[in-house]
Amino acid sequence: MSKYLLCAFVALLAVTGCKKKQSADYGLNLDETFRMHFQTEPPTLDWTKSSDTTSSTVINNLMEGLVTYDLNSDTLELQPGLAESWMSNRDASVWTFKMKKDIKWSDGVAFTAQHAADGLLRLLDPKTAAKYAYFIFGIKNAKPYSTGELKDASQVGIEVVNDHTLQITLERPMSFFPQLLTHVPTFPVRLDVIAKHGDTWTEAGNIVTLGPYKLKIWEHDKAIVLEKNDTYFGRPAKTPYILGYIINEATTARNMFDLGRIDAQMDLPANELSLLKERKEFEDQNILGIFYFGFNTKKAPMDNLKVRKAISMAIDKDEIVKMLGGGQIPLAGWIPKGMKGYDENMGLKYNTEMANKLLDEAGYKDRSTFPRITLAFNTNDNHKRLAESVQAQLKSKLGIQIELRNEEWKVYLESLQTDPPHIFRLGWLADIPDPDNFMNFLLSDSDNNHTNWGNPRFDELVIKAASVTNDAERMKLYDEAQRILVEQDIPVLPIYTMVETMMVNERVKGFPANAISQMKFKDIEITN
Repeated sequence: MSKYLLCAFVALLAVTGCKKKQSADYGLNLDETFRMHFQTEPPTLDWTKSSDTTSSTVINNLMEGLVTYDLNSDTLELQPGLAESWMSNRDASVWTFKMKKDIKWSDGVAFTAQHAADGLLRLLDPKTAAKYAYFIFGIKNAKPYSTGELKDASQVGIEVVNDHTLQITLERPMSFFPQLLTHVPTFPVRLDVIAKHGDTWTEAGNIVTLGPYKLKIWEHDKAIVLEKNDTYFGRPAKTPYILGYIINEATTARNMFDLGRIDAQMDLPANELSLLKERKEFEDQNILGIFYFGFNTKKAPMDNLKVRKAISMAIDKDEIVKMLGGGQIPLAGWIPKGMKGYDENMGLKYNTEMANKLLDEAGYKDRSTFPRITLAFNTNDNHKRLAESVQAQLKSKLGIQIELRNEEWKVYLESLQTDPPHIFRLGWLADIPDPDNFMNFLLSDSDNNHTNWGNPRFDELVIKAASVTNDAERMKLYDEAQRILVEQDIPVLPIYTMVETMMVNERVKGFPANAISQMKFKDIEITN
């Protein structure tokens, strides 16, 4: 056999596998294992502190909230999670949750309403320093407790009525409050486990959970293995194991998919999409998410409104989405297409003539005097291509130079928290399918707002809208708030509404594609 035929034979075996060998890595049975990739190491599996999609994907399979979504429904109807029912008083300012009975944590300890209360209070505790604390500031006295102004946790509107009943009192009416409890940082916690293990409580062997899977292995920066949780109270997982490889490069993940080493890949390489779309394994899904750039409004020259406007108006979003080729929808407003409050006429329009005029007025008629600024993004092939497009556009259309900087995800998040660059890339996926979720993370007191910007009128509008039950009135408030954000103050530049592209092996049935991109794996089946 020639060396060329031998290579071809070996490659064929790598793709198809020998029938006698049905094993995956980590000693797992291939027939019982769904293999995927994570684009980065999860920064944390402490769900109270989680604020990114990679961590949330893992946690959503280890845990559940009091309330969850029917991800098979186009309308994403709420359905019971740990709570069997919930109800409010007449004006939706007091909510009562009845817990399901006989639920056990993965170590056999009975779940109670106290664990749910502990999760919410830990989220608000200033010592936790959770980025999503603001998410539940609608609860009575939540904000002053979170800021340290109020020391007594018993004054927060969270009451354990009995082992199976939790009552939550709000500052003002909020018709969508139960939706907040679908989100990862609000999940119940075991304070005894955290006290016992300290910072290592999320490691395999220490962590205890309530979801359809348990954490079997976490080999940092390499792989995560989830194992079916036999104590799970709900419908049991159909596939015993989930094996997630941590692969930073999209092209590497695509090669592994082609070799049969992984069963599904998300975040496909943009430069290969035209070919990948022709393959039978290709799938796509419109999602309620946006890609945007943030401006550090305290770092010169981004502290100049005319500079922010000039850069915003000089970027051709149509050119960007055409380059990416994934079906993304250019976005000028802040609320994504497909969600209440979306308005295609919102925001600044592409106008290079006006952009140059604004930059002249900002004091940079001589472009050589414009300082070198940095655009940062987390390491990712597609993010790099988009950043390079923006770099080229600003040079050709405004005559200014920008430097690009990429960092690994965990390092990048730390940079945004401590010293945001002039311009930074981020995305926002809907935590809940409501416009409040896209507006409130840019409130002045939100730890997810890295722009160093705040506007009292914007805060007032968003907070008021959350308590309004009439949809038409709510949307008017959000319209005004959006205009402050993307037409008046410009701390952010929306680029497009997201579309998720993926490759899924034919042996996988029930892959969870949905509008909020919640990857819950318990209904996946492996067929061979």
